[in-house]
Amino acid sequence: MKLISKILFFIIILNSVANSKPVPESFADLADKLMPSVVNISTTQTVRTSTNQFPFQFPPGSPFGEMFKDFERPTERKASSLGSGFIIDTKGTVVTNNHVISGADDILVRVGDKEYKAKVIGADPYMDIAVLKMDTKDQFKPVGFGDSDKARVGDWAVAIGNPFGLGGTVTAGIISARNRDINLTRYDDFIQTDASINQGNSGGPLFNLKGEVIGINTAIIAPGQSGSIGIGFAIPANAASNVINQLIQFGETKRGWLGVRIQEVTKEIADVEKLKKPQGALVASVGANSPADKAGIKAGDIILNFDGKKIDTMRTLPKVVATTQVGKSVELKIWRNKKLISKRLTLGRLESSEEFKEKKTKSVKKIEDIEKLKIAVRALSKDDISSRNLNSKTTGVVITEISARSPLTNLLRVNDIIIEVQKTPIKDVSDLKKLVDSIFKKGEKTLLLTVINKNNQRRYLGVKIN
Repeated sequence: MKLISKILFFIIILNSVANSKPVPESFADLADKLMPSVVNISTTQTVRTSTNQFPFQFPPGSPFGEMFKDFERPTERKASSLGSGFIIDTKGTVVTNNHVISGADDILVRVGDKEYKAKVIGADPYMDIAVLKMDTKDQFKPVGFGDSDKARVGDWAVAIGNPFGLGGTVTAGIISARNRDINLTRYDDFIQTDASINQGNSGGPLFNLKGEVIGINTAIIAPGQSGSIGIGFAIPANAASNVINQLIQFGETKRGWLGVRIQEVTKEIADVEKLKKPQGALVASVGANSPADKAGIKAGDIILNFDGKKIDTMRTLPKVVATTQVGKSVELKIWRNKKLISKRLTLGRLESSEEFKEKKTKSVKKIEDIEKLKIAVRALSKDDISSRNLNSKTTGVVITEISARSPLTNLLRVNDIIIEVQKTPIKDVSDLKKLVDSIFKKGEKTLLLTVINKNNQRRYLGVKIN
């Protein structure tokens, strides 16, 4: 009996080994095949600011500051950035992140040892995707998309990009997690990988071992600007492909629109509403004349099912609605007054809605230099406060760029929020400029900043400035 058990044990082990995928001895052949399709992207952007013509500064809050504002002299400078991308057809169509090319005056794409000017075919800030076309008749070697839904936790993944402007670099790792929501975009559904992704990898491809693109490298978690710590995020290829096809075909996206503002169904809300468990999306308000309004959906309704798809959490609904064809007649299952009811409506288009147009107008953000600190900043917006779940009374400025010569290099990072200087609250960019100028004029040696980092942690930072 013992002998039979041992034989069966070894048969099971051998079958398991035979069916498992071998660990690759090398990624060299794969890298050779894919590297010609991965590009480096460099952009230049004009940053406009203003300087005071007078040899003196008014103290913060002084009414004379506003009176003499018209005497400020406008100045311009060129800012540059680096990113990555990949070629998807023989004619030189390139996919990258929107944040790599956003606001750029000029875009250069380097393929091997050649550089080409490129123009934007279409860009989508909501999913952080952009499509470019190189200005050339040269032929290129493209890569294709794989089925990202088949990518499993534990599968090998290979990232190729341009970290720190060093040129083509290959890193390998595994898929660490799926369906990650890091509150970066409205449609977060990231693939997480431990393949090293650093500054400059943004927009580059994440490959499977077949050489298929399964994701677009977009974000990392790197506390204190320490570089990759093995937590990188990529937009899944299946979700990205739909957006890319629309950008190529129309130059813009055409997303489904329901016209509701939603919130999470907590355990307490589920208990009151007599739901078995927290699920669905709670309608907080309904837009006037929206598809939801016309269908009779009301605030307080809980959407449990949309067009045959289960809405397990609040974050699921925007993703499902966005990928549904505009103009389609869809059925919703709604929990109202502790009963399940059905509603049917014709889906609208998000980009045609007043809500979208208003948000797009508000999202135009003026970037200004703080020359003495060698950083660029913009005003903190209501969208920032909402998306980062900050206190509604928070004021300050958001860092958009930090020069290598800045005293804040390696101490702060892009998207950190400065809310106080020397414990004096900052209302806007003008406040920050006046306070910093005043401090430098006095010859003070140290700047005390109060900042909120990307994890919404408030901290004080002492910076030597002289």
